[in-house]
Amino acid sequence: MNILFTHSYFSKLDPKQFQAQTPYAPLATLYAASYLRQNNYEVNVFDVQFCDSGQDILDTIKKIKPAIFIVYDDGFNYLSKMCLTNMREATFEMQKIAKKQGCTIIVSSSDATDNYEEYLIKGADFIIAGEGEHTLLELVNKLKNKDTDFENVSGLIYKNNHLVCKTPKRQVLKELDELPHPAWDLIDLNPYKKTWLNKHSYFSINFVTTRGCPYKCNWCAKPIYGNRYNIHSPEYVVNLIEDLQSKTNFKHIWFADDIFGLKPGWLKRFADLVEERKLKFNYKIQSRADLLLEEDNIAHLARSGCNEVWMGAESGSQKILDAMDKGITVEQIYTATHLLKKHGIKPALFLQFGYLGETIGDIKLTIQMVNDVMPEEIGISVSYPLPGTVFYERVKQELTGKKNWSDSDDLDLMFENTYSKEFYKQLHRYVHKIYRGNQSLKTFKKLFSFKEQNNKSMKRLFGFPFYFASAYIEKRKLKQLEPEVAKSL
Repeated sequence: MNILFTHSYFSKLDPKQFQAQTPYAPLATLYAASYLRQNNYEVNVFDVQFCDSGQDILDTIKKIKPAIFIVYDDGFNYLSKMCLTNMREATFEMQKIAKKQGCTIIVSSSDATDNYEEYLIKGADFIIAGEGEHTLLELVNKLKNKDTDFENVSGLIYKNNHLVCKTPKRQVLKELDELPHPAWDLIDLNPYKKTWLNKHSYFSINFVTTRGCPYKCNWCAKPIYGNRYNIHSPEYVVNLIEDLQSKTNFKHIWFADDIFGLKPGWLKRFADLVEERKLKFNYKIQSRADLLLEEDNIAHLARSGCNEVWMGAESGSQKILDAMDKGITVEQIYTATHLLKKHGIKPALFLQFGYLGETIGDIKLTIQMVNDVMPEEIGISVSYPLPGTVFYERVKQELTGKKNWSDSDDLDLMFENTYSKEFYKQLHRYVHKIYRGNQSLKTFKKLFSFKEQNNKSMKRLFGFPFYFASAYIEKRKLKQLEPEVAKSL
């Protein structure tokens, strides 16, 4: 059977990310395609990353004439996990085209799992709920053999006589090393490489070493892997890196794991292997403050090439962290940031404003934390309720209209909270400006105190007057929205 894979992330439909020019290939899609190919199916991948719309797939479907059309999203990429409506509409457009060409349509994504009825109405024949490779293979085998008994295929949602049927949940794969390497050869990596080199002067590529996250932050949706956490061996990961680097000569890796290197001893073994094979690359990861308190582990990260760690700090208020069930302390954020800097690793912080019960006092504590620890970078969002979370259940009655963001820069507060959604959008701009100003001023002071002599960018060195002036303007706008609140910032 001829099978065509695609995914739903069109970077041109996400203005913020398109401007950033940091595209990453659809890794989960390539794993699934590789797995079917290993099981003797003829597979192709149509990569929509650089396409304009769902219509772009028409010529490929007409040419290949696939019996099965699979939209398999990259569940490792947070942009796919955000369930953006721009991507949903593009997927529906592709489903419509594939259906007209007589394809059986299978969809595997966080959004389809949460909104399966809508996807089925729009032409999907099957939704894969949860981890997809094994479910997909069993389903395709049945379709090949014209076997319509789908009840014993775990992890499926489909219609039978106009009734929605759900089969039992599939258990996640524990032995990840059983999976073949992703089918990188089925897509063209040259546009990715060209984009990275033109914008950033290096080529970054994405890998994962794990699946899932065992922590239970109550706003975090986990429709694919749940709370299970399974991990590739260091040997598998290093083999994967070595193989692809020999073909593409990338210099940087984004490890897209929710939590990197949680298993005891894994970081040391990974660093040892990287050194033994004389591999040269830098990489960034995502982690938690409470996992970055042991200097030995941070030393192993630095030794293996880690130069940037993104922490889910979320808030400088312990009250808010506890309300989120985050399981970390503000003190741990300070300590972890200090230790990372000590070992030459750049700390970066994810921040979240707008959680239930947040006051201006909590906001000020977050801003103070950022100014105290001065991370290399920050990423600001507002609380975003996704189905399957405790947080969603608390606010779902208020989600009477808009329920998903259109793109990753939407940042719309979709429920009633202490302050208005316009206030939080303006707060996002203000915090960025005041952070950039303080960052620039500290860099300037370090340079001219001769404690740090290097080739920092002119913008970083001399940008603080501009950023502080911009922050003043943004604060005036905040005062127009919430006069008494903004006054105390």
